[in-house]
Amino acid sequence: MPAALPSARLRQRLREGARLVGTFLKMPALETVDIAASAGFDMVVVDGEHAQLDEGEVRLLVRHAAALGLPALVRIPAVDAGLINRLLEAGAAGVQLSTLRTRSQRDALVSATRYAPAGTRSVSLAHPQADYGATPLAAYLDLHKEGPLLVGQVETAATDEPLAEILRGLDVAFIGTTDLSVDLGHAGQLDDARVRARMAEIAEAARAAGVALGVWTPSVEALTGLAPRPQYALVASDMQLLRSGATGLLAAARRALA
Repeated sequence: MPAALPSARLRQRLREGARLVGTFLKMPALETVDIAASAGFDMVVVDGEHAQLDEGEVRLLVRHAAALGLPALVRIPAVDAGLINRLLEAGAAGVQLSTLRTRSQRDALVSATRYAPAGTRSVSLAHPQADYGATPLAAYLDLHKEGPLLVGQVETAATDEPLAEILRGLDVAFIGTTDLSVDLGHAGQLDDARVRARMAEIAEAARAAGVALGVWTPSVEALTGLAPRPQYALVASDMQLLRSGATGLLAAARRALA
């Protein structure tokens, strides 16, 4: 097994103040993982919420990323302990939980991703992360004692409890800008004053909780000028990159043939 897990390397880089850049993977194509790894992305997030991927396809993308040494997190819509365990055993470097509102959601996420006594995750060595039983149990548990990278996605105008308290124990507070702007009545308007104010509230809560700030933007242009600057930036998705590349190529080809 590696000297340090991808989750540990990402966590250490965040603690050191590094700014990580990734993208969402929504297509069931291993080639997208190959390209993301070759391009040098710091991580990818396989989308188990807003994509037409079934669980088997998600796990296949995660396994391929792990084989290439590319950290792959998985976004999930709700805590499902069995699903989370299967994803982590397949090699997921972390879990990104959508629509975080309460401490009980955070506690359920932490518990599902930590082995006893820190959590309730069930132990098995019959999976690739334990070299299919070749790794001794004590060594495996020691390597995984810090657990995967945990990202809480905040995307509502308010939470049910104080946000800083909800975020404690996670690694990243991630601003889901699309749902947040819709919830505030300003769909897609990241420059709107209310959207910016709520983003600033989330950033301050992340600072108070001692966790890194993350954000999604549809483009690099939207990312430019964000304040404060995120440490964990997800820009667009494989599907968006394919569409923008295709439309750009088509327009250029038509100009060339005119």
